[in-house]
Amino acid sequence: MNKRVTLEMPEEMHQLIVEYASEAGAEPDDYLRQMIQRELENLQDLTAAEEAMKRIRSGEDKVVSSEEFWRGLDD
Repeated sequence: MNKRVTLEMPEEMHQLIVEYASEAGAEPDDYLRQMIQRELENLQDLTAAEEAMKRIRSGEDKVVSSEEFWRGLDD
């Protein structure tokens, strides 16, 4: 189910969204939705990377070279 959100923003920001949406051939609402989706995906990736770094620092996971990684996989 979709939810409607009302957002106040400076006129300059709104104008930029309208301009970029037009250049992309999209409606401003669709363009903004896509921007938010990309940012949410970036935040998920960042969270996953931070979790991986915690596991590496704690010794739970280890970093190996690409040579070490591929060694034995062809067997």
